[in-house]
Amino acid sequence: MTPATSLFTPVEADLRILADNLKQLVGNRHPILYAAAEHLFGAGGKRIRPAIVLLIARATMLEQDITSRHRRLAEITEMIHTASLVHDDVVDESQMRRGVPTVHSLFGNRIAVLAGDFLFAQSSWYLANLDNLEVVKLLSEVIMDLAAGEIQQGLNRFDTNTSIETYLDKSYYKTASLIANSSKAAGLLSEVSQENAEHLYNYGRHLGLAFQIVDDILDFTSSTDTLGKPVGSDLKSGNLTAPVLFALKEKPYLEVLIEREFAQAGDLEQALLLIQESQGIQRARELAAHHAKVATEHIAVLPASESHQALINMADYVLSRLY
Repeated sequence: MTPATSLFTPVEADLRILADNLKQLVGNRHPILYAAAEHLFGAGGKRIRPAIVLLIARATMLEQDITSRHRRLAEITEMIHTASLVHDDVVDESQMRRGVPTVHSLFGNRIAVLAGDFLFAQSSWYLANLDNLEVVKLLSEVIMDLAAGEIQQGLNRFDTNTSIETYLDKSYYKTASLIANSSKAAGLLSEVSQENAEHLYNYGRHLGLAFQIVDDILDFTSSTDTLGKPVGSDLKSGNLTAPVLFALKEKPYLEVLIEREFAQAGDLEQALLLIQESQGIQRARELAAHHAKVATEHIAVLPASESHQALINMADYVLSRLY
């Protein structure tokens, strides 16, 4: 498996600058918020989203260096992503994230909600200062999409009539929208053609969908240690993902277990077994591979470069997490 970080070689130095800047962007006027931000941005994470922004910036600015606006866009992208994680953890009552305690488990729900709000507000302020209306519109839409995805997930809990299309819509809102819109925004800051900007958007969209589907498969195939949360925790909370929706078509009894919300002893274990016995996981793998392939087709419009190759390899990396 390719470690994500080796894909980032062309933007390694850029990512180091990003890590330093993120803490400064939050500022230290509010000691608790600063402590929360230090904790969040210090926790590392793979920084996949800002790395994609920086790789697109470099792949579309071959004759010159990337601008401070590209760098700021990468920082804004990571701030929006981090803000959404803080709120997600409150909603999901998660105690751990990336192997470290979540903000709300350290500082309490009230501070976590406010820290998330503060990061969203900060990112909006920095976004407005880019002075590019189209980029502002793209990233503002992401913030709406993140909320819409969470609401949709909450409304569809334990709903066995959820279609794959509805699941993909929700996955777009929750994961792919940020990658798609920030990819397009990076291209616009490089002044690519409108046609190429759309290709960059579709690269991010399909890569994001593949990423989310793979995450959802890992919920069934990975270990608790690797995931940092119990296996099948999405299913237990009623979040029906691609492997479950495909398995439902084969295993009618799965519907009974889900509809009664695993109320009886052994229900969840039985449901996990039915999913493992079905073609659900395999069909979800095929769906992820399809979206990864479409992503690489869209990125083909860019000229050959080290950064361009890294963007192609990113699609392979997303799938390689399964093996």
